[in-house]
Amino acid sequence: MLTLLFSSLGLLLLLGLLLKFAFADGDLTLISKKHVKREAIEGKVVWITGASRGIGEVLAKQFASLGAKLILSARNEAELFRVKSELKGKYAPEDVKVLPLDLASGEEGLKHVVEQAVSLFPGAGVDYLVHNAAYERPKSNAVDASEENLKTTFEVNVFGTISLTKLVTPHMLKQGGGHFVVISSAAGKVPSPGQAIYAASKHALQGYFHSLRSELFQKGIKVTVVCPGPIETSNGTGTSTSEDKKSPEKRVSSERCAELTIIAASHNLKEAWISYQPVLLVMYLVQYMPFLGFWLMDKVGGKRVEVAEKKGNTYSWNLLFQKKTKTN
Repeated sequence: MLTLLFSSLGLLLLLGLLLKFAFADGDLTLISKKHVKREAIEGKVVWITGASRGIGEVLAKQFASLGAKLILSARNEAELFRVKSELKGKYAPEDVKVLPLDLASGEEGLKHVVEQAVSLFPGAGVDYLVHNAAYERPKSNAVDASEENLKTTFEVNVFGTISLTKLVTPHMLKQGGGHFVVISSAAGKVPSPGQAIYAASKHALQGYFHSLRSELFQKGIKVTVVCPGPIETSNGTGTSTSEDKKSPEKRVSSERCAELTIIAASHNLKEAWISYQPVLLVMYLVQYMPFLGFWLMDKVGGKRVEVAEKKGNTYSWNLLFQKKTKTN
């Protein structure tokens, strides 16, 4: 009787977990945290790259609402001031600094920016550096990517990001520690047909930052790598862009993505995945059952490129199981 009871309870727990996973917008460890640890954010200096729009803009607004001191960086200085003017929360204007940044400017150009950043809040340095800026071109197959696309993608996503990290790390070590929050991508974890160059740049970041953390963790350097799947970009007010309104893909909102990113960082998670199904399932399969995950992606890869060229749904269950996919 007891055996039957425990078996039934176990089955119910398993069904509950499967149901939770089916409707999840993040990996199970991440969504179990539920709330931001405000004490890990309040009063800290947070430097955000790519802060002039999209996820970076929303991150800035959410960090501000949590009482962080902000350094907002991007190439477009006017847009950074717009973001600053729209921030809400318990902060003073002097707690938000605008610092133009071009990740493609080379290590010498970045050195000057870093020297400015670490001195903007005297005695505070930089507690969090959120690597959000990235370059992505429209989907195309791997062999057709131009040399210009290859160079530009790696110059911003990899070389610029790594150079900025190399320059900031000594300052963090001197102050006793710091935290890098890296906005990678699901494309940095699984095969991404139609996005080979972008995926390669994100795989490079995964390798670099996980290695960096392992080398310097005992010296106070933390790293959280965030891997979003398809995200609904926003103008920062919660309104979708016209491109997203036309998209047939189910996407996590940029506001929810930012919230989960800050939750992951405040709980010092080493890696976090943000996505709806089926992308989340594929990430789990590639991580824990790679033979099945890679088989599935090999099965749909060519068709995914064709659907992407027609601006169809490249993340649908129909595509995954090779059923006929409707395109716009």
